[in-house]
Amino acid sequence: MQARMQPPARAKGERAARREGRKAMTTDVTISERAAKKIGQILKTEPSGSMLRLSVMGGGCSGFQYKFDVESAKADDDVTIERDGVTMLVDQVSLQFLAGSEIDFVDDLIGASFKVNNPRAKASCGCGTSFSL
Repeated sequence: MQARMQPPARAKGERAARREGRKAMTTDVTISERAAKKIGQILKTEPSGSMLRLSVMGGGCSGFQYKFDVESAKADDDVTIERDGVTMLVDQVSLQFLAGSEIDFVDDLIGASFKVNNPRAKASCGCGTSFSL
């Protein structure tokens, strides 16, 4: 099942942006099957209706860092990304940095963690939690 992204009601779509003569930015963020499964496992231990939030903050060794939190409420300007019955929230500011990204879950020798495959990142740290544009 493909992840669906639902923009807030007041967001302009790509067609509207083209009509206005601006280049439309791809804002699609997807969740891999592995990530959806892990998000579901995490949210089962949380109160009903909880969602995972992904945000981008200044900091980290490369300039920006990813932050994951569990939230119980959706803000008015949040974008919801759904896959296999789980919901992830992304705020509008973070969405600019995450456009075209895939959220995955990896379990390797370093440890288990969510990995953001971000095509906009020009550089990232060794552990993958921070990046620069």
